Amino acid sequence: MIDVSDQDGLRSVTLSRPEKANSLTTAMLTDLVEVFEGSHRVRALILTGAGAKVFSAGADLEEAHGGLATSPLWEQASGALAALPCLTIAALNGTLAGGAFGMALACDIRLSVPHAKFFYPVAKLGFLPQPSDPARLSALIGPARTKLILLAAEKLSADEALSFGLVDRICTPDDLLPVARDLASASLNGDPFTLHKIKAMIP
Repeated sequence: MIDVSDQDGLRSVTLSRPEKANSLTTAMLTDLVEVFEGSHRVRALILTGAGAKVFSAGADLEEAHGGLATSPLWEQASGALAALPCLTIAALNGTLAGGAFGMALACDIRLSVPHAKFFYPVAKLGFLPQPSDPARLSALIGPARTKLILLAAEKLSADEALSFGLVDRICTPDDLLPVARDLASASLNGDPFTLHKIKAMIP
């Protein structure tokens, strides 16, 4: 349910469970950790989801009640993604919810389709967010807007997410992956050592 394809230094990772809103199971998160930890030699990485409506609804509902919602695998996956020296792009093909926020926040660039919604309802569900998510979110959109999402449980439209700085560009569904690949082109054609050094210089 995690599809990985490699072409000329570009790794594409797709959450492929569209019949369940790309909700993540323990097995899928374990696979994602392995994929991200094994991606240090790729030139660029694009993370996206299958289907036309949802990037990921977060934790699989049945497994969430069994403890997945608080599993350390979420932090391991986002941490492994954030640690990559290459350019990472989240191509959000639809709504981003719950624990899936961590991986999107861990990417360098976030693209979104116009119909996507963004919400992280930990306050309603009684869970803490992933440990690194509040700081990453606050660095992008500021502390007050972070509280709007995490404490007030507000759901953002794609336009609001763009105005907040949560996403960097809105693309039509047909343009989403081509734009992501175009943004990755400099990393695919440039000197990896220099590009990795540039990324390391950016807080």
